[in-house]
Amino acid sequence: MGIMMLLLNLLEDMALAAVPAIGFAMVFNVPMRALPWCGLLGAIGHGSRFLMLYAGMDIKWSSFLAAILIGCIGITWSRWYLAHPKVFTVAAVIPMFPGISAYMAMIAALKLSHFGYSEPLMTALVSNFLKASFIVGALSVGLSLPGLWLYRKRPRV
Repeated sequence: MGIMMLLLNLLEDMALAAVPAIGFAMVFNVPMRALPWCGLLGAIGHGSRFLMLYAGMDIKWSSFLAAILIGCIGITWSRWYLAHPKVFTVAAVIPMFPGISAYMAMIAALKLSHFGYSEPLMTALVSNFLKASFIVGALSVGLSLPGLWLYRKRPRV
């Protein structure tokens, strides 16, 4: 893939990630002045994950690192705009949730209950469920780590 094609795919990925980030920010009653920043942060996070996936990194680790990036930027912006970091970060991380893996696990579970046990269906169920679980775990831990690092109270000596 050429560099121009990579940049076009990256811009498309970022633009399409900004839409659900803004939509979920509206669902969470984020103030109107923060909506563009939620979309931008969602685009930055999803774009960084896209680049890490393109470089060959596993989706779990790239989601983890992208969530850390979202958390760090969200904390910085919260200081600039005098808002809580969750105003920016929660809606921005939602476009990275593993909908396809969770859907495939659910479909495999339904097929198991309908057709009975088969090893390929059980393998699909377990692998997709674990993949979705690890991605959700990586997103939640990655989003919380910057706050733990920056807001941790240090004992006085």
